[in-house]
Parts: sequence; C-alpha cells; structure tokens
Amino acid sequence: MMWPPWSVVLAGGDGLRVSALTRGRDGTPAPKQYCRLGGRPPMVRWAIERACRILPKRRVLVVVNEGHRRFWEQDLADIPRPNLLVQPANRGTAAGVLLGLLAVEARANASAPIVFLPSDHYVSDENVLRESMARAVAAIERDAAGILLLGTDPTDRDQEYGWILPDADADLARVQQFVEKPAAAAARDLAGIGALVNTFVIVARVQAMIRLFERLLPDVLSAFRAHVGRASGAWNLDAVYESIPPRDLSRDVLQRSPECLSVVRVPACGWSDLGTPARLLSFLGQPATAA
Repeated sequence: MMWPPWSVVLAGGDGLRVSALTRGRDGTPAPKQYCRLGGRPPMVRWAIERACRILPKRRVLVVVNEGHRRFWEQDLADIPRPNLLVQPANRGTAAGVLLGLLAVEARANASAPIVFLPSDHYVSDENVLRESMARAVAAIERDAAGILLLGTDPTDRDQEYGWILPDADADLARVQQFVEKPAAAAARDLAGIGALVNTFVIVARVQAMIRLFERLLPDVLSAFRAHVGRASGAWNLDAVYESIPPRDLSRDVLQRSPECLSVVRVPACGWSDLGTPARLLSFLGQPATAA
C-alpha cells in the first residue's frame, strides 16, 4: 500500500541567536518564526504554505512551544488544533522531529513518507524548491529505507551552516560526510570540494528516521515511547520533556550517520536560513517585529 506523504513544520525553537532583532510591539523578545518581515505574514506561515505546495493542508502538522502560545494561537488559528503538536518546552530539534515522527506514525503508518520543514527559512523561487521536494518524495516512495537531505550550492562560506559532502556530482547522491557548523577553514575546504549547504529539509519514511533514533538517541526514544501511547492515544508530553536533555538533530543524529543519508541537489532558488543576525539583517535591512 502506498501511504500518502505528511509534512511537519518545526516551529518550536526560541531563536536566541537573533532575539535582539526580533521584538514584539511591546518591545519584548519574540520568536523569529512569528515575526513579520517587511510586511509579510509570519515566517512560520511561509513554511506552511511551502508544505501545502506538495500535499493537502490536512496532512501538515506544526510543532510549536507552549511558551509561545500567545503567538501561535493568533498566527495559526486556522490550523486544526490536533495538527498543532505542542511541546511543553524546547528540547532541541531532535525532540521536535521525533514528536512529529510519532504523531504521523499514530495517525497514518510507519511506512508513510514525511517531509520536515524549518519555520525560519526564506526562498525567493518557491517553485524550484517545490520541484526538489517532490523529487525527494518520489525517491523515498521508491526506497523505503532512504533518508534524503535537500542541499544547495553555497553562496558563501558561512560556518554556521551544516555542510553535506556528496559522493558524486549528481542530482541524487549518497552522503559521504555531514559536518554541522564546521570551523571557518573547514567550511572553506568543504565548499572547495563540492559540498552543499544543508537546507534542513528532510524527506524520509517515518520508520527509517525512527531507526536512527533507536541507534543514536535510544534514551530520548525510550522516554517518548514510555509516555506516548500508540494504541491508547495517551500523550503525556510533560513527563517526556521533563526527562530528556536537549539534543540537536544535525549534530547528534545526522552528523553521526552519513552512511544512512542521501542528498537531493536543489538548484539555485534564493534559499536562506534567517537564523543568524547577519543573515537576518542582510535579508531585512531593519529589525523584525511580531504582533
């Protein structure tokens, strides 16, 4: 049976690196994903629209943070409440990804393809990215064991990116090496030998991603399994998040498992991660504001 794809938008981060630039109307810090840049809708809406370019809105889940409730209750009022996965606290990207995986597993099947999208990225040509995401989903539907990262050619040597070294100059290649936030010299070297920048758009089968957690973060997976009922539907996330440490998906999972990864090359589309002050100011030219 061919299971339809789902998407999970990751919007639970606190955006501490750019908090000095992302302020609400009352002057207090606001998470960057809820900021309106240049009169546009909040960044999290960009990601939701991105997901809806390849699948129906009813199969889009959004991971949010209880501490951001005043933002997402307003900005995501049109999202069905069951499709908002509310984390009691921010425990890093690994916890947010795993929460999305288990939610799709419970609603669909472990064989379902899943597309993870960050909530703080800008793309000037969305059609190019959409075509790349569609190619990745099609590839995963052919290969149930695969985990695909979407990578793009670097426009600079920013060491704050994750870098993917493919084993071939091809549209779809195996990952030879994954390096998260290398030193400046290493980033220059990687760019010089054809490495791609990780967009953090990930496409995989639920079961393939869960197997990585079983191998690399078994304590985090065990905590979720102990308090998230697949059959009963009972989810005690407070107990989960009280018991797990922060974990970063790129550093603690992807960097440690390049042999499990492939990369889809995304043609130039004006992609930018707005997660650092320099990139945000370059994009915006002025501080961002939230409602």
